[in-house]
Amino acid sequence: MKRREFLTRSTAVAAGIVGFPMIVPSHVLGQNAPSNKINIGQIGCGRIARTHDMISTLPYDVARFIAVSDLDSNRMKDGKKLVEDYYARKGGNGAGVGVTMYGDYKDMLQNPDIDAVIISTPDHWHSQPAIEAALAGKDIYLQKPTSLTVTEGRLLSNIVHRQGVILQVGTQQRSSKQFRIAAELVRNGRIGKLHTVKVGLPGDPPGGDATPMPVPANLNYDMWLGSTPQVPYTEMRVHPQKGYGRPGWLRCEQFGAGMITGWGQHHFDSAAWGMDTEFTGPISVEAQAEFPKSGLWDVHGDFKVKAVYENDLTMHVSGDYPNGIRYEGTDGWIFVSRGNYVATASDPVSQANSAKALDASDPKILSSTIGPNEIHLYVSNEQHGNWLDCIQSRKQPISPVEIGHRACTVCLISHIAMKLPRKLRWNPNTERFIDDDQANSMLSRPQRYPYGTNYAKGLNL
Repeated sequence: MKRREFLTRSTAVAAGIVGFPMIVPSHVLGQNAPSNKINIGQIGCGRIARTHDMISTLPYDVARFIAVSDLDSNRMKDGKKLVEDYYARKGGNGAGVGVTMYGDYKDMLQNPDIDAVIISTPDHWHSQPAIEAALAGKDIYLQKPTSLTVTEGRLLSNIVHRQGVILQVGTQQRSSKQFRIAAELVRNGRIGKLHTVKVGLPGDPPGGDATPMPVPANLNYDMWLGSTPQVPYTEMRVHPQKGYGRPGWLRCEQFGAGMITGWGQHHFDSAAWGMDTEFTGPISVEAQAEFPKSGLWDVHGDFKVKAVYENDLTMHVSGDYPNGIRYEGTDGWIFVSRGNYVATASDPVSQANSAKALDASDPKILSSTIGPNEIHLYVSNEQHGNWLDCIQSRKQPISPVEIGHRACTVCLISHIAMKLPRKLRWNPNTERFIDDDQANSMLSRPQRYPYGTNYAKGLNL
């Protein structure tokens, strides 16, 4: 029996969980102990990786990127160069670190030297690599949305918990002080009984050129499409071949759901923090939305969503509201937004429209002190740093998988409600619509073999 297998099995016996499969990540043991480096593999080297995930993680001394993977070989080479150039400039222990390139992330996951992965791929390639990374015993930083269907989101959460790996969702608003302060004030009754939450969230414009183009030699387009249907290549359907501007796939329903998942998971996650609904969901949802009638881009434009929760709590979502979250109670209101912070230069909202990070009906609300016996929420100063800390401590991160799945579910059932012209009743315990077979049929998507979570290996471990 190999040492790692013996230690894994011994740990399971000590914890009384024999027969409940768990892989102990390599960094917990031996030369990769928590006192040393956390070896990271980067999956996806595009815009969000370069301008957010990688540059936010590289400065931490405990982290060491040793591999990159992308289906666009040019972007993969750029990712390798970004890491190696950073370490060369930094010097010290990082200097001279070589970065291995993988055209297929599955090969990366087989590397026992890799302890953790960051997944910064297009939305339709989130759940499957995260599930496969968990099965390989890797800790995970996963860009939102957590999934594109409720079914695969539930599968992801269950597997992450079964495997005992650390997964941090990239809902970094939780690490912005003002969102925590707003949620704490609401949870501690500073605006009285909470009854209404208004979430400002924009739609996307129509457009895009669907004219077919030759597939670039540097792009594995069939795998890029993944589990979604085969459609002709055009640059505006994928990402720019020059530069790292906002990619067109964000506005194609084939690969996402538009802003309802793009920014929606951020705001729904933050709203749930203040609403104390992180592990549940609404009991009904209804919506209306405008969808493009022509052009390549087909995600929703202007929209309105109404979600009703237990305890007479209602959430309204619309682009008519300022971008952010407004909590309304019997004794006042609190508004919170990102302020001047943007994750990337191409975030689709004017800073001027959300410049005030924290506001209230009475300034005294914001200066209120949370007492020692009141509710104090999880404190994190930076999302990626919190993830690295939790990899070492094995504590849950500020944005764990189940909370991420629940927030994403609100996005997804809101999107389903946009498609169906009626009020939908939802059971957050069973994660099914009540007496609505058509709506329930939309909780999953067909998957194109051999891609998709239906075909991921090792699910029956």
